[in-house]
Amino acid sequence: MTGIVEITDSGRGAVARVAVDRGFNCCSFAVDGHELLDSVPGFAQGEGRPSGHGIPILFPFPNRIRDGRFSWNGRSYQLPPPIAPDDGNGNAIHGFCLDRPWRVISQDTSSVTGEFQLSRDAADRRPLWPSDARIRVAYRLEDNRLLADVTIDNPDMEDLPFGFGTHPYFRLPLGSGGTALDCRVHVPAHRQWELDACLPTGRLLPLDASCDLRHGGRFGDMQLDHVLTSIADINLQPLAVLEMSVGDPGARRRLTQRCDGGVFREIVVYTPPGRDAVCLEPYTCVTDAINLDPAGTTSGWQVLAAGQKWETRIELFTGPLEVDRLLD
Repeated sequence: MTGIVEITDSGRGAVARVAVDRGFNCCSFAVDGHELLDSVPGFAQGEGRPSGHGIPILFPFPNRIRDGRFSWNGRSYQLPPPIAPDDGNGNAIHGFCLDRPWRVISQDTSSVTGEFQLSRDAADRRPLWPSDARIRVAYRLEDNRLLADVTIDNPDMEDLPFGFGTHPYFRLPLGSGGTALDCRVHVPAHRQWELDACLPTGRLLPLDASCDLRHGGRFGDMQLDHVLTSIADINLQPLAVLEMSVGDPGARRRLTQRCDGGVFREIVVYTPPGRDAVCLEPYTCVTDAINLDPAGTTSGWQVLAAGQKWETRIELFTGPLEVDRLLD
């Protein structure tokens, strides 16, 4: 096993560790000695679920596909466990690359780039998808920020249908003096998908009070596993840059995750039971999008033709929190 690749931001106090053989999962990101990601100590050596720690990478679909079944271009597909990851209820979950080794294709002191190709790195799963698929993720530390540049391309002659997301577990509190219960979670979403056993019915709903995080929700009051959407500012104008964050008034720190508001349409907010952690999961599509709306008009499902490429970036960084503006 390749195990852990460590990268550092020389002179700036940031360190990140990537578990190459467990889905190229960035399982640790520490700034000034404080760990920001929640992960079991032995994750790189096989401890814990691949989807339950650090920053799992979800591709070619995030979250669930109902009953592990879908149709594409007139052909039916079945994603059977254990070949494909399963949620325990018969639904395929979180794609094909979060639990398999990736290949490191470049590395220096402050960056590492990994690549996963379905036909090469999970050949047993290649028949489960309409085309081959390739994803490259470049992690880099710069000015105490963790940058993830993501490139997806279609190396096949057939169209590549896909959705992409990440599943970061943010550890709370954010520093000394803070408490997990009093941290506040901010997500600029204005509606939510109606869910039945974690699967969307296709109906959009106004935000339930427990899911309304536009002005911050107290972590100690949250028990969530919800798919939020309609990402916009307070005037309901679409956001070119999407920022979701956790504020810690006791530690006077804020953790911000930033990405392209035109690319990431859904945010899954999940509070794993029994853990001082919150997941803010940016998705390009809704759960079960390939069944809900394969054309992508309402679901966000995407298609890459042969030879096409898709790129995006996700940033993670911390900074001082102005406590008097916490509820702004």
